[in-house]
Amino acid sequence: MKALLISHDSQLYAELASQGAARVPPLKMAANRASMRDALDRPVAEPPELLIIDASDATAGDVDLLERLARTYPSASMMLLGGQQQPELLIRAMRAGVREVLPLPLVHRAFHEAMDRIAATAGKAALRDGKVFAFIACKGGSGATFISTNFGYALATLADKKVLLIDLHGQFGDAALYVSDQKPQMTLSDVCSQIARIDGPFLESCLVHVAPGFGVLAAADDPAQSREAKPEHIDTILRVARQHYDFILLDVGRQIDAVSLRALDTTDTIYPVLQLALPDIRDARRLLDIFRSLGYSLENIRLVVNRYEKGGKLRLQDLHSALGAEVVHTVPNDYIAVTDSVNQGVPVLQLARTSAAARSLAELVEMVTARRVPESKGLFDRLFGRGDSDY
Repeated sequence: MKALLISHDSQLYAELASQGAARVPPLKMAANRASMRDALDRPVAEPPELLIIDASDATAGDVDLLERLARTYPSASMMLLGGQQQPELLIRAMRAGVREVLPLPLVHRAFHEAMDRIAATAGKAALRDGKVFAFIACKGGSGATFISTNFGYALATLADKKVLLIDLHGQFGDAALYVSDQKPQMTLSDVCSQIARIDGPFLESCLVHVAPGFGVLAAADDPAQSREAKPEHIDTILRVARQHYDFILLDVGRQIDAVSLRALDTTDTIYPVLQLALPDIRDARRLLDIFRSLGYSLENIRLVVNRYEKGGKLRLQDLHSALGAEVVHTVPNDYIAVTDSVNQGVPVLQLARTSAAARSLAELVEMVTARRVPESKGLFDRLFGRGDSDY
């Protein structure tokens, strides 16, 4: 999509060009005009598909110019920046065809949401609208990496979803080793250092491909390289990933820093992983307190209990009472299957498909996909190889 920006602010032009380049397909700033009068006096040779108009300094006399612009470029969508304090301008802008009005300074997330609506109206919507799930360990050794990596494999193989897992561990990230023996050729830090190149094919080329439909963007081997990752890089990567994958899973680790916070801010659901032990519960309470202080809705925070054994002194009801958050899933204490899977770097669903851990992952896939895709029926048939004749 090509855009004509009408603004005298060169920094705004650079900002929009940067944000537009990160979109899939990209938004190209084809030209810039200093004012609406300038845009009318010097029409561009190739009509733009989008007019972005900086109305922060617009006057009452500019309303007529806005309507003339709409007539000059009748097929272009129109976005107005600023101008919220000018009711007459807004009313006549809407009559002229403006459907998106955003404040200045520009809020990037709001800009991209507006662009998504414009693209959908123009018939250029992205192929996918991926969901982002974050798995975060309440305490070291909780098993968040095992669950996130093996859940990603299960989503891809059982539900035919296209899945990306991003290892956000700032130090010693090893998510790829849980499901593959391949050495990553590119890491998250490498992608961040080449963020201007980011698009769907480039992102796909940087992954460790575990199975058809499932890839892992590995963390850097050297913790010093993790400094390449900046919060704005995560914004861009997730924006591209949402358009190319059904599910994006984040293995967050335990660190709460600028990068992980930016990722969590855009996450659809957060899955804190813990065990039924007092140290885990104490750390989970601290983590939930942080989430509450950040304004995260508890409706989007769903606890996963790992290594669960029925009949223990601590019960799931006790956990719910202590934390005030819902336990949506439990993963049984299947020590042998899980240990063999981790030691061999093979997904437990592939290594021990009839194990309790594999069955639990299938249940989690069924729970998640049933909310979005009604055809998720039959996961257990695929997992255990049963046909209609078995019933």
